[in-house]
Amino acid sequence: MSDNKIAPDNLEVASTLDAKGLSCPMPLLRTKKEIGKLGSGDVLEILGTDPGSRNDLPGWCERSGHEYMGEKEESGYFRFYIKKA
Repeated sequence: MSDNKIAPDNLEVASTLDAKGLSCPMPLLRTKKEIGKLGSGDVLEILGTDPGSRNDLPGWCERSGHEYMGEKEESGYFRFYIKKA
């Protein structure tokens, strides 16, 4: 998919969630729990291997009011970035 938003470089991350190896819906459920621990404006980095997260996380951000900052594809996994509302 070429319409995925690429995250900017040098984001200041408040917390990193390792969701590698988890499949839907676990990465999203863990993300919801983890973002609840952060303050407004903090950025959560999610490491994941489930390609479904590329659609799930931006869609959830849209519904929940958080800002989807984008993603970066690494060797064998993705990095997703969400700024808490």
